Amino acid sequence: MARTPSINNHHSGWRVRALCVGEDPELFFPLVETDVATAPARAVCRRCPVLAACRDWAVRHGEADGVWGDTTASQRRAIRGALLSDRPARST
Repeated sequence: MARTPSINNHHSGWRVRALCVGEDPELFFPLVETDVATAPARAVCRRCPVLAACRDWAVRHGEADGVWGDTTASQRRAIRGALLSDRPARST
């Protein structure tokens, strides 16, 4: 029997407390990634009690679009790249 993931499980429970819930999704997915276009979404994020959990989730899951946890897609790519470059090399 397949189990449907619950939004209230320990991995995504932060989502129900996010300030973006109820906001227009287009606010968080602007057509262009400029400071002006992302500023309204990032202002919501900066007041959010789950900013860090949201950002961490988006970085871990490679979220390639939109504003998550006060970061843009390009910022998350940079964070992810820095995290990956800090890992010790695997020996073969």
